[in-house]
Amino acid sequence: MTTLIPMSPKEVKKIEIVRDIRAGRLTQREAAALLGVTDRAVRLWQRAYEAGGARRLIHQSRGKVSPRKMPDTDRARIVSLLRTQFPDFGPTLAAEKLAEHYNIQRDAKTLWSIMVAERLWIPRRLRRGGKIPVFRQWRERRAHRGELVQFDGSYHDWFEGRGGLKETCLLAAIDDATGELLRLAFAAHEGVLPVMGFWAAYTTTHGLPRSIYLDRFSTYKMNASVAPSNHDLKTQLQRAMETLGVELIFALSPQAKGRVERLFKTLQDRLCKELRLAGIATVEEANRFLATRFVPAFNRRHAVAPRAEADVHRPLGLRDQKLLPETLCRVETRQVMHDFTVSFQSAWHQILPTPGLAIRPKDEVLVRQYTDGTVSFTIRNKRVATRPIAKAPYMRNVKKNGPILVAA
Repeated sequence: MTTLIPMSPKEVKKIEIVRDIRAGRLTQREAAALLGVTDRAVRLWQRAYEAGGARRLIHQSRGKVSPRKMPDTDRARIVSLLRTQFPDFGPTLAAEKLAEHYNIQRDAKTLWSIMVAERLWIPRRLRRGGKIPVFRQWRERRAHRGELVQFDGSYHDWFEGRGGLKETCLLAAIDDATGELLRLAFAAHEGVLPVMGFWAAYTTTHGLPRSIYLDRFSTYKMNASVAPSNHDLKTQLQRAMETLGVELIFALSPQAKGRVERLFKTLQDRLCKELRLAGIATVEEANRFLATRFVPAFNRRHAVAPRAEADVHRPLGLRDQKLLPETLCRVETRQVMHDFTVSFQSAWHQILPTPGLAIRPKDEVLVRQYTDGTVSFTIRNKRVATRPIAKAPYMRNVKKNGPILVAA
């Protein structure tokens, strides 16, 4: 029984040329020019054809099983694990987890071909939406670690419903020069106090970066219509970072801060699965897992060496560390009422006599709300004692000059 061996278009053309030479329709030189080869190659083909016919011009490995082919049993086991344990994993992450949990050492390209063949993975070219690309200019990485840190938050169902958790906020700071994850933590939301707490912990570990690259979310940049004409109108974060000497750079598009955007795209795939494999269902467990396991492993795999060796983070001295909570907090001003009360966030506080400080109604009060939610009140750079009250007392017939509260 004759076995049919498939041939490539190049091999078919080669056989046709050799037959034309043997029939006298072409010379060796003309045949070489048609195929873009040398005369010697054409002569070798002729000898091979004369020795064994057309079969000798077909690649000798055609139709044979490669000695490097994966055994069918190994392939079946991998497909079974991909379907049952890692059904929504990408090829790269699946290769890592197969090696980590089952000691199956297969590269991501091999996994990619298996997953595409089994319809467990859709190639990227088939997932693109066909949008017209916008022209953008490539930007080189910064040279030093800490020179530019990209920062953002992402709301996502990170815990996949475990522990009753739904959409949760993840804050991330990634170094532009190295791609190193400098801090990653879950927070209650992307508001002022969680962001301040994030940067307080970051600064304690790394020091102050030269600049932070972020978007125009309302926590970070004042978007009111009066902001362009009033440069004193700043967000709490702008005020704090200006005090600390850190430059804030605001991106004009998500693509401009592509490093942190791509990071969240990766994390929404990888981190969800890592948390699932570790059985984590609380924010506290997740933050410990991020700090001790996930971030170090991520940096070992993905961080690169900077162009310059120096780390330009600015360390804080002991005095600066003590004053840091007074800066990385919410700071607002209020006024002493005629009954010596102050309102802040729909709550009222009774001012108590403070030794060495005479307090008058309408005095300006500096209110600081710290990352743990506690509040302090300062009048003329001196901390005053207060106590919370149920509601503001109602006063009548207050004299124009008002009373004075003086400590006994």
